[in-house]
Amino acid sequence: MTKIIIIGAAGKMGGRIVANACQDREVKVVGGTEPTGSSAIGKDLGVLAGGSPLQALVVDDLRKIIAQGDAIIDFTVAAATLPVLEIAAQAKRAAVVGTTGHSEAEKQEIRKLSKKIPIVMAPNMSLGVNVMWKLISEAAKILGEDFPVAVTETHHIHKKDAPSGTALKMMEVLGEALGKMRDEIPCESLREGEEVGDHIATFTGAGEILTVRHQAKSRDTFALGAVRAAKWVVGKPAGLYDMFDVLGL
Repeated sequence: MTKIIIIGAAGKMGGRIVANACQDREVKVVGGTEPTGSSAIGKDLGVLAGGSPLQALVVDDLRKIIAQGDAIIDFTVAAATLPVLEIAAQAKRAAVVGTTGHSEAEKQEIRKLSKKIPIVMAPNMSLGVNVMWKLISEAAKILGEDFPVAVTETHHIHKKDAPSGTALKMMEVLGEALGKMRDEIPCESLREGEEVGDHIATFTGAGEILTVRHQAKSRDTFALGAVRAAKWVVGKPAGLYDMFDVLGL
């Protein structure tokens, strides 16, 4: 049984992680956090997620409940990641980070902390997205310069970072396949309505177009990946892992 603590437990992603974790017999939600002053403090996570009580409460300080968990899941904001991981490292607890938008300096600090604890960090935890990264890499290698590629990504109007972490990873794998820098891959970012996530790689050749597209229809796809990552990472040696490691891709 993997015991998990959810950072930002009352948010949209936090609620879906709770709901999906409750359907997994190998997982137990033992608590969650929200910033001081949140109306969710002291409330039961199961009730907040629209289900039955779990006897797991929301607190305003991770240190109050860190000893109860095996792994921490964070899908909040980039500024919160390092404080969370520092507490996890002190307590020798594993972590899963699905937050994006970190600066290079923050990523460097995360790499340092991964020398103390196992961390799964990925810009997207969807199985389909991770397979997409593999597919577009292979397509770029085969098609080469004869099929110039461009990335388009669309998210909800509340998303702060652009391009999205998923799109940046697409640009990275395409760049590696083509021998280019990531920034040399064209990318258009759109913010519309409540779009969960739509990512497209378009290869344009002479008289033909190849499109590889992933559309997320629900936040559950990310929540399920996060729960799977949490089960996988507990007991692993200290290090920085991604969903390729979790899924064995």
